[in-house]
Amino acid sequence: MDSILELDRLDVQVLVDNVTDTLSSAPPFVAREQQVLRRAGMLRASGAAMCCANHGLSLVLSATIGGATRRLLFDAGPLGDAVGWNGSRLGVDFAAIEAVVLSHGHWDHAGGLLAAFDLISAANHGRAVPCYLHPGMFAERGMSQSDGGVFPMDFIPTPETLAAHGATPVVADTPRAPLEGWFYLSGEIPRRTAYERGLPGQVRRAPDGRWIPDPLLMDERFVAARVRGKGVVVFSACSHAGIVNVLHAARDAFPDDTLHAVMGGFHLSGENEAIIAETVRDLGGFGLTTIVPAHCTGWRALGALVRAFGEPMVAPGAVGKAFRFGD
Repeated sequence: MDSILELDRLDVQVLVDNVTDTLSSAPPFVAREQQVLRRAGMLRASGAAMCCANHGLSLVLSATIGGATRRLLFDAGPLGDAVGWNGSRLGVDFAAIEAVVLSHGHWDHAGGLLAAFDLISAANHGRAVPCYLHPGMFAERGMSQSDGGVFPMDFIPTPETLAAHGATPVVADTPRAPLEGWFYLSGEIPRRTAYERGLPGQVRRAPDGRWIPDPLLMDERFVAARVRGKGVVVFSACSHAGIVNVLHAARDAFPDDTLHAVMGGFHLSGENEAIIAETVRDLGGFGLTTIVPAHCTGWRALGALVRAFGEPMVAPGAVGKAFRFGD
């Protein structure tokens, strides 16, 4: 999209992720958790000084052009305690967060949303911050069980509740350009591949109270940014649409740009382990330089990605890590 600005640099702070990994070596564009913590003021190693891993994802995206930096929060993990605990130790400047995107309507991405807005509002003295939402993410959802029952998921905060915590809800299913074009937020992701079938077994509550199939999660969207000298960096929080479908949509949105990197949860665990081979095969067709699997990708898929593409192309995410794209 021509309206999306080209950044000089894009920094990504992993605020919440499923795993912690303070020891593994990392490529030069990745700072490990302890490096980040020490820069933020940690003076002595201890359990209380470290981040806590939790099942979910939250990323602080910091975009720089010249001497100006603007920040967007992409998802907020499963609970507020993780956002507050990790944010305070990593030195996250909540006052500087100018926009929030919720990628889709699942608790492991939305459970910390109200706490995040409370931290933002307290830090910026009550200035309202836009929160980008899809109208389909507020239905009650659950997972079908083998006995015919449904195990329900937690509800997503409503726009009214979010507004009471300092958000300005922006509810739409079409593409947006948050922060006046510093970032791109997709619309609904077209489903093209035959093998990427969403989240098998998910259901949602119909208006008449019945549970009906809802495997496709059409409310899911991705965020992207253009980085000078690199190309487009794509953030896909859970990839229920399928990470290959996500990248097809990103290429359609940026037909004249290189797809440089993709980061996030690829949801190749559980039943979706069956599509690891096809996914890894097709990821090779996008010309990516960097793949950052995180959250729900799963260890089997991570191993397959490393075997297929090697290091440093595959650089796994973890809570506390910081990634830099650009100079």
